[in-house]
Amino acid sequence: MCFLNLYLAMDSDDEKHAKRRKTNHDDDQPQTTGMEILPHEIIVDILSRLPITSLVQFKFVCRGWRALAQDPLLAGMHLSWKADSNPCLILHCDFPIRNQLYFVDLSAHNQDKEKVKRLYVPFQATMPEFDVVGSCNGLLCLSDSLYNDALYVYNPFTMDYIELPKSRQYPDQEVVFGFGFHPKTKEYKVVKIVYYRNTSSSYNRARRIIYPQSDVQIFTLGSSAWRSLGKVSYQFVRRPSEALVSGRLHWVSRPRRYYPARRLMSFDLADEQFREVPKPDCGGLNRCNFHLSVLRGCLAAAVYGNYGKLEIWVMKDYNVKESWIKEFSIGAYTPKCLKQNLDRDRPLKIWKNASNGKVVRVLCLLENGEILLEYKNRVLVSYDPKKGKFRDLVLQGIPNWFQTVVHAGSFNWINTPP
Repeated sequence: MCFLNLYLAMDSDDEKHAKRRKTNHDDDQPQTTGMEILPHEIIVDILSRLPITSLVQFKFVCRGWRALAQDPLLAGMHLSWKADSNPCLILHCDFPIRNQLYFVDLSAHNQDKEKVKRLYVPFQATMPEFDVVGSCNGLLCLSDSLYNDALYVYNPFTMDYIELPKSRQYPDQEVVFGFGFHPKTKEYKVVKIVYYRNTSSSYNRARRIIYPQSDVQIFTLGSSAWRSLGKVSYQFVRRPSEALVSGRLHWVSRPRRYYPARRLMSFDLADEQFREVPKPDCGGLNRCNFHLSVLRGCLAAAVYGNYGKLEIWVMKDYNVKESWIKEFSIGAYTPKCLKQNLDRDRPLKIWKNASNGKVVRVLCLLENGEILLEYKNRVLVSYDPKKGKFRDLVLQGIPNWFQTVVHAGSFNWINTPP
């Protein structure tokens, strides 16, 4: 940081001298700044260690800094540093009517890490109601929650966005999404699994609508059209993929008549194949009482137990059943504001889209080893596994109801054809 402070001071002085020397044609001539004193690689390395909130302010200083902020090298190095630091959290709020996105940067070095700020969604006029499909390498994928026909990929900190082409629609359908990146192919893909029916008489004994047919559609960012991969033999829980690990998206299957056990399924974004992933031997994953997450790059399953307890199982070696270990056990806890019985004001839609109505959701591990949790779409809580203590995060400007998305704030963007 001392290099950066010196760098900022030099550039500030040069800006003052440049104003004194300004002539009528200065606006058309490049100006020399203190940035040229240091090699480009060193400058990029210094800036790549800053939180995204500082970089956003940085690019508005002058034209030269704005050009530097658009350097793909800076975006790549910044993402690599962010992998081991505290994340940026995106808070999706659909209460009362119009959807909103907020963010808080937990890696900020000042009071910004305690302030929640609103994000601008440039295409919201055409898609006022949306769901967050997923976050990957600083990019968000949003889907139209009303009609499931519009999809956008956008960077909330650069305002860059693209609208994906329309895919095939069915009159009566249920849709499951996924969004991710594969490190080997270097491709971003959106997966759309459509379950549909041709008649109006597909019900089971519980009167739940059955969608017997399916169509797996996939779109590669940079291409011009969707592709169909055919049918899928599994019924997935209707929510976006909860975990992207090693270039694979993960879902939990619904129980079926002849397959009552819930299965943990992956979709490889490289070869575009579904595969079953071995589950831990904790005995509870056959019921609807767990959710998936990613903890330091590893696939994790948070299993709800009796009396509000929670177990977190982590797969240390991907796709190796024996590598599942129970890494954390978290006792029951009720945040202070939830003790006031404020559930009467909750928005029904966001509640139904949560982790099947469960009280707590595991988000990520923080730099200090604490576990970040979300309680009832209302409170963020940090849990210290060493001391067994909970701490409610008090954030200025946090919305009343929200769904949290763990996000790597970045200037990253995709080169797409015009």
